[in-house]
Amino acid sequence: MDRAQRTAGAIVGSAVGDALGGPFEFGPSGAFSARFPIPGAGDEMCGGGGWEPGEATDDTQMAVLVAESLVERGGLDLPDIFARFQRWAAGEPKDIGLQTEDVLTNGLPWDQAAAAHFRTNPRAAGNGSLMRASTSAVHFASAGPEATMDAARRIAALTHGDRAAWEGTAIFHELVRVTIEGADPLTALPRVLARVHPDHRPRYRTVLAPDWHPDQATEFNGAVWPCLGSAVWALRTTTGFEAAIRAAIDLGGDTDTVAAVTGGLAGAYYGLDAIPVHWTRPLHVPLPGFDGRVLRLADLLDLAHRLGG
Repeated sequence: MDRAQRTAGAIVGSAVGDALGGPFEFGPSGAFSARFPIPGAGDEMCGGGGWEPGEATDDTQMAVLVAESLVERGGLDLPDIFARFQRWAAGEPKDIGLQTEDVLTNGLPWDQAAAAHFRTNPRAAGNGSLMRASTSAVHFASAGPEATMDAARRIAALTHGDRAAWEGTAIFHELVRVTIEGADPLTALPRVLARVHPDHRPRYRTVLAPDWHPDQATEFNGAVWPCLGSAVWALRTTTGFEAAIRAAIDLGGDTDTVAAVTGGLAGAYYGLDAIPVHWTRPLHVPLPGFDGRVLRLADLLDLAHRLGG
């Protein structure tokens, strides 16, 4: 499989997982399969919960903003990404994480806002930086492990002051990188974990272990480590893109983000062609605050190419 298949798969796969999971957010486990018991039936992009069929949520919307900054600015421009996030938040998106919203609207500069939030909210290890990382993971995939993990941490820190969120996003970046390079991300996990900050390595080692199951999570999967652990579990325990997404959404809880992270990993692993056309055809990504723009599959494929595919 060529590199372009994997990079496009990561970005489109994440968006597809997000759009499929959105209508089931905060619902019970098993709800997706209960509604769609026959895999491949083709009607799973159902919409609901305020979402149109195929509409991507804030996860993909923010990932697109990161991507467009990286492309238009010619690399990592943290103040520019933060400004785009602020413009988006002011556009009244249908959904925005409470922590992300507070950081983007507290009036502090880009390099102070998240740290100030963390000082007064010590439990701030949400998955809001992980959910948007597919595009930056693709962009930095050719830069090597140190550079891609560093970039992940810096982008995560724009909205999340808790280092646990930085490390989870960095792990995701590196897993996508090794997968794009044609290696097995599951085999690479010990090497990736060795690069995680020592204070956070034990927690991630637990949720990324081969025998871990999301039922063993001690926190809601809206937290960064069980979210990432659940996505890796879905990839590890299934044998195709569609099955991985189904497993992720069937966990319940923060279904759009768990499925978005799963889709990024599974899309890179199985490639663009493994993503069902009946899932990509209705896919669309509105960008509140950006003059009514709506991106569709062709736009995401163009972004993937410009980011490094």
